[in-house]
Amino acid sequence: MLVLVLVAGGCGRCGFQPDPGVKVVVPAMPTTLDWSYSDPNSWANYPVMLATQRGLTTLAPDHSVQPGLAERWERSRTASSQEVYTFHLRQDVRWSDGVTPLTAQDFVIGWHRALQGRERGELADLVGAETVLALQEKGASPEELKAALARTGVEALGPHTLRVTLARPRSYFLARLANVYLFFPAPSAFLADRSEEEVRDYFDRPREGHPLALGPYRVESWDRAGERVRLVHNPHSAFQPPLGPGERPAPVLTLLKSEIGPALYERGRVDFVFVDSAVALQGRRPDDLQREPLLSTYFLAFNTERPPLDRPEVRRAIARAIDREALMKGLLPAARPSHVFLPPELPGAASPEEAARLPHFSPDRARAELAGVPGLDRPLRLVFRAGDSFVPEVAIAERLAAQLAAVGVRVTLDARSDFSAEVARRTAEGPRAYDLYLRRMGADYAHPNTFFTLFERNGLHQTGWETQRGGEPMDRFEQLLDAADAEPDEARSRALYAQAQAVLLDEMAVIAPLYHPDRYFRTRASLLGVDVDPFNFLSLRELRLGGTLAEAR
Repeated sequence: MLVLVLVAGGCGRCGFQPDPGVKVVVPAMPTTLDWSYSDPNSWANYPVMLATQRGLTTLAPDHSVQPGLAERWERSRTASSQEVYTFHLRQDVRWSDGVTPLTAQDFVIGWHRALQGRERGELADLVGAETVLALQEKGASPEELKAALARTGVEALGPHTLRVTLARPRSYFLARLANVYLFFPAPSAFLADRSEEEVRDYFDRPREGHPLALGPYRVESWDRAGERVRLVHNPHSAFQPPLGPGERPAPVLTLLKSEIGPALYERGRVDFVFVDSAVALQGRRPDDLQREPLLSTYFLAFNTERPPLDRPEVRRAIARAIDREALMKGLLPAARPSHVFLPPELPGAASPEEAARLPHFSPDRARAELAGVPGLDRPLRLVFRAGDSFVPEVAIAERLAAQLAAVGVRVTLDARSDFSAEVARRTAEGPRAYDLYLRRMGADYAHPNTFFTLFERNGLHQTGWETQRGGEPMDRFEQLLDAADAEPDEARSRALYAQAQAVLLDEMAVIAPLYHPDRYFRTRASLLGVDVDPFNFLSLRELRLGGTLAEAR
């Protein structure tokens, strides 16, 4: 503790000396500022991207899709069942130089670049995208690739009209546009005819007001060695934070990474910090502690290929043996125990009647169903992530083992720093080596599709359920998802997703949901509008100063 205090109180090259602006501690620095190119660790880039850019759509507080850069749109289908969106862009939007207007060509350039980036599969729904992806896989020439890109389903019909054609209807598309930054526009006027090396330099070496931004902030500098990104207010943004009496935008905002964030916050050196320790949340709770419910679910997964868990009736009985309320009691300042996979705040989540039909706490029934089951004479190995987290994994694992022991199921606990590798590891006989694992998954966008993709045939669920009953339940599950994704009527689409959830949780009992996590953080009372969005990303779009912090800065 003495060392932490000395470091936190120091200055010089450590980077915590007093300087202008708001300071926010983030879990990781961005890996790139090029929102079209990105990389598989894209979560680290979101705080900067969301503060500086915007999408065609945005989300209301109830997670419904609302206009963003597009003021309106029309939706139609072709005779061959392709889905066409015609977006009409706002004409008052300027890039951060205050001169360059947003145009439809900015989306064409941005999406073409995204189709060549590290996460290009995210744009696979576009007409022609599969051809572009295949050409890149086989190392096609730049000329072939350019011609294929020109045939993809993103077209500028005019300066402010964008036409997007999807290979098939996708009910989640508008929700993805709001939050997945690969769909954000790029300043085509400054990128056209530049080499790839020059484009990378444009994005990742901020200088002289570039790269341009649309949001209320732009990047002024990126200190990779010092692990700091400095943002400055963009007065030309059409998306200014709402200001009340005595409030003003924060002129300077610095994102920094630090292992001693809580100590820096206590010393008044930073203005925002996540509380990433579940243990810390069980102690005295500071007055400035805030909580954001996430669109996220923490669940128990079963190895469906390994006896005795290769039988769905055994998996269902274990799901019924879990008392979620008791499991979470006292572990966090607040908790949302649940036996349902889709969070209730998610548009399209199951109705209360549908949720009631899913396996839930019924200890007597569970005990009767598990009595005498062959294979339960051995302990089941429960794997979970080692290390501290805002999810109280150790306590949940210990309580879960105790609850299952009460119905005759012995469990051994295995905390792993190599969690992902361990749940994927197979035994010499073929099945994966674990019996049970604990995992949190969160939404990438406000739509049921984002939860279900993990459990499709090519998803990274590592449960083996694609092999069960010759693959028929998996086929039916994917057919339900395809039908729901293509259904334009929201009520019918929701009903199809509910059926898919029932296959996953009840009929096949692949997982047992436990609770919907929340994220905790601390922020100064005078720092207004800073928040964590429901996707677990730091949100700075409405950041503003009021009171003493505004006066001090």
